[in-house]
Amino acid sequence: MRSLTFVIGTGRSGSTALSRILNTHPDVLSLNEFMASVGDAAFPEGKVTGEEFWQALFRPAPHFERMIRSGLPLPEFLYTRRPGRYTAETTGIPALSLMVLPHLTDDPDGLLDELAAAVVRWPERTAAEHHRALFDLLCGRLGRTAVVERSGYSTGWAPRLRDAFPDARFVHLFRDGPDCALSMSRHPGYRTILLLREIKERAGIDSFADLTDEHVRALPADLAPLLAERFDPALVRDRDLPLRRFGALWSELVTDGTEFLTRLPADQRTTLAYEDLLDNPAEELTRLAEFIGVAPLPQWLHTATAMLDPTRRGSARRLPATELAELTKTCAPGTRALETQLLR
Repeated sequence: MRSLTFVIGTGRSGSTALSRILNTHPDVLSLNEFMASVGDAAFPEGKVTGEEFWQALFRPAPHFERMIRSGLPLPEFLYTRRPGRYTAETTGIPALSLMVLPHLTDDPDGLLDELAAAVVRWPERTAAEHHRALFDLLCGRLGRTAVVERSGYSTGWAPRLRDAFPDARFVHLFRDGPDCALSMSRHPGYRTILLLREIKERAGIDSFADLTDEHVRALPADLAPLLAERFDPALVRDRDLPLRRFGALWSELVTDGTEFLTRLPADQRTTLAYEDLLDNPAEELTRLAEFIGVAPLPQWLHTATAMLDPTRRGSARRLPATELAELTKTCAPGTRALETQLLR
């Protein structure tokens, strides 16, 4: 069985750069934002046919489609930079096409067609078995031997991934709290996440599946439109969202990640600090490669080192002193969780 590794973390922690680095390794199938793309839909209960599984991979993600139609695409949306036959305005962009396949090939539409032709003929089996078969198919097609999935904002996914793939390895990637929270505050995706969380809190629901028309009517005029098929991007982009809320989000996600890692056997878990990666790229990537199960090839290490920008750190230190102090305070629970994790 091919090795399978999940890189979990808050996002805005050098994770996209890590996916690009892994993609340059000749033996690694780098599944960029796979879980963020397919979500819960790709893990139904029980057994499903190949056709049903394919529909879960193909069906556009509604929340991403709304952002694109509203003129608020995320920088992670690779397909919208080099559009193919699919658009959010007409056909919808298949879940696999938005961020996963353009990371692997210059012809995402062609690879999507190849995958569809094979997957729809697969027999009935569990979602986890279908995923394993999909990863094997992609490895065979691209000549890779080890699978690494990496999505931002993914610590919440970790327990379900562990249940589905009990032999998988996990890497907890993290970044300095204030720096990461500041980056989140400038990112349309994380701003939207905070606003959608606020909607659920005001409605008193745990899932948007439980949201009723009555809930929506009771929402403030600056929140309800975010649930429409198209909304004014200024509602997300220009809203005043205190930095402390992003610090609290970072603490929550980092704590979730550290607590999850403690429940894993030692040989199935490791950590990676973004700052360590910037300071000692060859050493950290060698360690990561060995954990994943591939060779730390000298040429790969050389190429990867050149892809990292060591100046991308310390941004929060340029904040006004009072603002930095408040942000540091809200990041403190996550910082303590990381310190505890590193002592284990």
